[in-house]
Amino acid sequence: MTIVLIIESNTPELLAGGKSASAFFLRSLHGLDASLTLKVVCPYAAPPPADIYDGVDGIIYTGSGVNWATDAPEAAPLRAEMERSFEQNLPVWGSCNGLQLAAVVLGGTVAASPNGFEIGPARDIRLSKEGAAHPMMTGRESGFSAPCVHRDEVRTLPDGATLIAGNSHSPVQAMTYGKGGVDFWGTQYHPEMRMADIAASTGGRGLFSGGTDLTADLSSADTDDAAARRLGTSTEQLALETRATELSNWLAHVKARRA
Repeated sequence: MTIVLIIESNTPELLAGGKSASAFFLRSLHGLDASLTLKVVCPYAAPPPADIYDGVDGIIYTGSGVNWATDAPEAAPLRAEMERSFEQNLPVWGSCNGLQLAAVVLGGTVAASPNGFEIGPARDIRLSKEGAAHPMMTGRESGFSAPCVHRDEVRTLPDGATLIAGNSHSPVQAMTYGKGGVDFWGTQYHPEMRMADIAASTGGRGLFSGGTDLTADLSSADTDDAAARRLGTSTEQLALETRATELSNWLAHVKARRA
């Protein structure tokens, strides 16, 4: 039995409003492997107990809808928990805010992207030479798209980190770090989210280039070929088994390390 601990990175206030980032992982991970045991804790609500990592095989840091960056004072509870996670000598995954959090904790920097928000599909994601050979990207080819919604990005990689993928909007779309007992894989995009989830997370605010509101296409793109094409992606790329390629590979990594 594989046990994965999910670190919910939204605040109690956001959770009370129905904004659960861990819910996307619960659905997608069980869609990939129904036998997984999944646990969720929220450091913004209270410090997790000392024994929270007992028996855990892998750790996931979700995205987040908070207004502050991962280097802000408000993010101190998450940074402290990630430092503790890295001490466990376990595989750690981070999506979006989770990637940015790892970058800060490991010595890199984050900031708002000069290109503004990236919402919908992150398009034309290109693998680095190292990324093309990394097990995180097994089954991926350069030029893929993936669901995303973010303002901030990793601006400076931590020393010792490996750039895995990037695109013209955000040069760091995926990175890994494997030094000093830390085993981190992460993406700026959201392999755990459907495009419909991206639409819901924007709240219909129309945060799209040129002022165009593409919420209707986002809401239907997972199953509507025409809508997906208008967004620059395809229903094939948005299907769980393709969209969550990196998560599938990470789970395989978790199980291999446990064996």
